[in-house]
Formats: sequence, structure tokens, C-alpha cells
Amino acid sequence: MAQGQQPQGPPAEHPARGADGFEASYVAGEAPWDIGRPQAVFQALADEGRLAGSVLDVGCGTGEHALLAAAAGRPATGIDGAPTAIAIARGKADQRGLVARFLVWDALALARLAESFDTVLDCGLFHVFEDRDRPAFEAGLRAVTAIGGRYHLLCFSDQEPGEWGPRRIGQEEIRATFHRGWRVEEIASVRIETTFDSEGARAWHATLLRV
Repeated sequence: MAQGQQPQGPPAEHPARGADGFEASYVAGEAPWDIGRPQAVFQALADEGRLAGSVLDVGCGTGEHALLAAAAGRPATGIDGAPTAIAIARGKADQRGLVARFLVWDALALARLAESFDTVLDCGLFHVFEDRDRPAFEAGLRAVTAIGGRYHLLCFSDQEPGEWGPRRIGQEEIRATFHRGWRVEEIASVRIETTFDSEGARAWHATLLRV
């Protein structure tokens, strides 16, 4: 998709499998990852002008990162398996006067979007997949990320103590999953913000170049 071109047409929506638990969290207004603003890591990308070209927010929740891209003038698409989250995201776009497309979509069926994006943002999606699902996610991501595009992954880190919350991810797992068609440019230790802890949790921000 060319820079500055708005998304055309939405394709038929593709509901996600296994999204019921996330949907219930949004319906109840109890999603601990839904902080009502962009994660600081992704806000910094926008401030630094690093949201290049067309942007896909995969596992977008209520849309803050897709809307961040839209506010920066980028063609923005957000996908999520939870219909309530997508409805909230669409409402935010209307309220803020921003143009962004939001689709109920299975993140394991990205190739069916039949589109190409220059920047992909992932806040807390990769770490919810079982090992068996990672190859399908990576293959779909590879299919929709333009050569020279970048995937920004924000996930829980194995440096976070305790057993609460989502699965912890090690750097080696990221490198192993994205060993073909990608180059790991950086994996930085950061914090992921939540609604229940002002300090957030330890996380990785991985920047991967599609090659």
C-alpha cells in the first residue's frame, strides 16, 4: 500500500478462533492490557517518525496503536479477534475524527488479508500463542509485511519474576521463530504498561526487518 493512501474496501471479516476469553474481558471492561493510550514504546516510535508507510496493528484491542499511526497520517489497519474491542476502536476513530480501518480477524490467517504493510505493531499478541501456532503466525506475518518493512514486537519477558499473567518469552524464542525471512535488528529490555501496576512489567521490544 502506498504511503498516504487510505485502506480500501474492507475484505470480508475473518473471525478468530479461541478469542472468547479476550472478548469476555472487553465486554466486562476488565482487560488489564487496555490502558487507554499507546504503550510508551510505540508512542516513541511515532515521535521519532518510525511508523513508516502503511501500518498494521495486529491484535489491536481497542485500537490505540492503529489510531496513533492514523494521527501521524499513516494508512492504518487494526485487527483483533474480539468483536467488542473492534467496535470500541471504531468508535474511538469516529470520536477523534481519524481514518483507520478495524477488522474482526484471526491473527493466524493474516495472509488472507491479501495486502502488504510497511510497519506492523504487535502489543502483547505474540506471547499468547502456543508453540504449535507460532509457525502459522510467522508465515502470515511474513506474507503481509513488505520487503524492507519492520515488525515491532512488544511481549512479556522471561526476566519478569513470578507466574502471574501471560507466558514469558525469551530472546532465543523470538530469534528461533523469526529465523527465515527476517533480520533481528534489536531486542531491547523495556516495560509493558498495564492497568493494575503503575510500574508495568518487564518486556522485550524486538525490531525485525523483513528481508
